[in-house]
Amino acid sequence: MGATNQTKDQKKAKIVLTGGGTGGHVSPNLALIPALEADGWEVEYIGSNHGIEKQLVAEARILYHGISSGKLRRYFSWQNFIDPFKVIKGIFDAYFAIAKIKPQVIFSKGGFVTVPVIFAAWLQRIPVIIHESDFSSGLANRLSIPFASKVCVTFPETAKHLAKYGNKIKHTGLPIRPYILQGNIERGREFCGFNAEFPILFVVGGSTGSAKINQAVRSVLDVLTQKYQVVHACGKGNLDINLNGHPRYQQFEYLGIELADILAIADLVVSRSGANAVFEFLTLRKPNLLIPLSKLSSRGDQILNAKSFQSRGYSAVLFEEDLTSESLLIAIADLDRRRDEYIQNMNQSEDANAIAQIVDLIKEFQA
Repeated sequence: MGATNQTKDQKKAKIVLTGGGTGGHVSPNLALIPALEADGWEVEYIGSNHGIEKQLVAEARILYHGISSGKLRRYFSWQNFIDPFKVIKGIFDAYFAIAKIKPQVIFSKGGFVTVPVIFAAWLQRIPVIIHESDFSSGLANRLSIPFASKVCVTFPETAKHLAKYGNKIKHTGLPIRPYILQGNIERGREFCGFNAEFPILFVVGGSTGSAKINQAVRSVLDVLTQKYQVVHACGKGNLDINLNGHPRYQQFEYLGIELADILAIADLVVSRSGANAVFEFLTLRKPNLLIPLSKLSSRGDQILNAKSFQSRGYSAVLFEEDLTSESLLIAIADLDRRRDEYIQNMNQSEDANAIAQIVDLIKEFQA
């Protein structure tokens, strides 16, 4: 009888995850789900009605609640006059969803959809834990931090910048998707049609690709493929049909579950510097050249991420403003020459198990 009651009590422990707008705001949440479920939590998700998070969460088979959401823009748009009303409706949507779910705690990964969720939770006095992936806080998280019980940060420097919030801030690192650690070298080579004779260079421009990186890599492909086999995640609509059938070059619009196998075979990586990406490279000890988005295209968070990893000797950095065919070749050659040095530095990393730390923190709010 007692065991039955205990089981029922455990099932009552509920958590709502929220975050969306980009894959980077969803992937860490998905990484947490298996650990939370193993710890006895019932997990549900609140996201936007039409955001990327809806599809990603559906694949994880988690109950999803869609709400109205407006985007927080830093530039002029006529949508800026409409979206405040969407946000207000989103607060009501989130309020009623939370009242129905009755969670013990809410975990937020950021993105504009989280603002109404966090405010609605605050109105119902439900504790909120926020996680900030990037070196600098995004606008949604900056608006939300005052309403949070705890704020987890990925970079130790971020904790210093948020010191005014005192014990509310905790450095945990970033949850890494478990499947990333399960890549298979043989599967990866077979998927690309590559052999073990030449080293493999993996180029990825983020979830949507990068026209500038694509152009730079393809402009020196003849030189690169003299030494490397190149696998290139170039983004939707960015395939170059003229390069189909190249014996040492494979291009893909997008890599799903195959990404783990590609990372397993990669000797060197050229990439943007989103937080999820750089921490996956660190976890897998992959020497990497980071080409962060410039401030012309972003708020500069990727630049700060890249500089942090560069300062700790984990990554080489080539700024987008300096990206040319020649500079790319020089940077890749230098990365290759110093690859053992980068691996040694990453081996000394003291970044703890983020998933375990965050789950332990969440348990503190278990009723």
